[in-house]
Amino acid sequence: MRKIFLWLPVIAVLGVTAIVEAQQPKKVYRIGYLSIGSALKDQDEAFLKGLRELGYVEGQNIFIEWRFFKDKVDRLSGLAAELAGFKVDCIVTVGVLTTRAAKQATSTIPIVMANASDDPVRQGLVASLARPGGNVTGFIDVSSDLTGKRLELLKETVPKTSRIAILWDPAAPAAAGEFREAEVAARALGVQLQSLEVRGTGDFENAFRATGKGRADGLIVAAFGGLFHSNREQILNLAIKTRLPAIYTLSEYVLAGGLMSYAADLLDQQRRAATYVDKILKGTKPADLPVQQPTKFELIINLKTAKQIGLTIPPNVLARADKVIK
Repeated sequence: MRKIFLWLPVIAVLGVTAIVEAQQPKKVYRIGYLSIGSALKDQDEAFLKGLRELGYVEGQNIFIEWRFFKDKVDRLSGLAAELAGFKVDCIVTVGVLTTRAAKQATSTIPIVMANASDDPVRQGLVASLARPGGNVTGFIDVSSDLTGKRLELLKETVPKTSRIAILWDPAAPAAAGEFREAEVAARALGVQLQSLEVRGTGDFENAFRATGKGRADGLIVAAFGGLFHSNREQILNLAIKTRLPAIYTLSEYVLAGGLMSYAADLLDQQRRAATYVDKILKGTKPADLPVQQPTKFELIINLKTAKQIGLTIPPNVLARADKVIK
């Protein structure tokens, strides 16, 4: 009997401990999210989906401070500083400009690039892809590395192509990288490259008129930066109006009515970014997480748009498409 009584206090203590632990609220993490957009889009929803797959539910065990600077670059540094001031557990960024702003706002809060469209080493965001160092890591879409492939696809789609125009914003870092690679690829393919720089909303119509004067056979749209984001519909309408075969650097343009795109699967990138947030919340340092490159690429073709501009997509190009919009 004595042994039984000796165990009773131990059982009581264990029972009380279990009750206390059950009553203690689980930690609710706070994440900052900084994007170029104006509201939640498919790629942002993909990030949320990635979090849910890892057991995080917004409003329950994780709270997200959404910040969209709606192409107003002058607001960016203020929004980044605001998130840093909240002492969030991690900041997720979409784009090179947002990552740079977040890095300038804090050197201690971990930053995860959900998608950066230019070389983060060249931009001074990380020391190297394998060993980022500092407080920044994440995912990049190596868009400029795909520029040569885009030119090839455009030339295969319009075989008689001898002159290709590129629409870009010099103020967007990723677009500048796209233009540099386009110059190299154009020389290799033996085609002339026509530069169409846009710096404001009013420049797009003039740029498309210039494609006619320059007798461009095709167009690359380096769709980076807030200027392009806020004028997407205008760009798509002008491409159809001028009946110019265009290839885009972002798939969302084709889903919205553009002709074709070749790019990293951004939804997959955003979903994978959630895994890095999870690792960081569990104690891993950003400096120990290598910057990841895309694992999935997509060629998307919109046959509705091809019909609108009177273009027949060659069978050999169509056969390579990952998605076809009919």
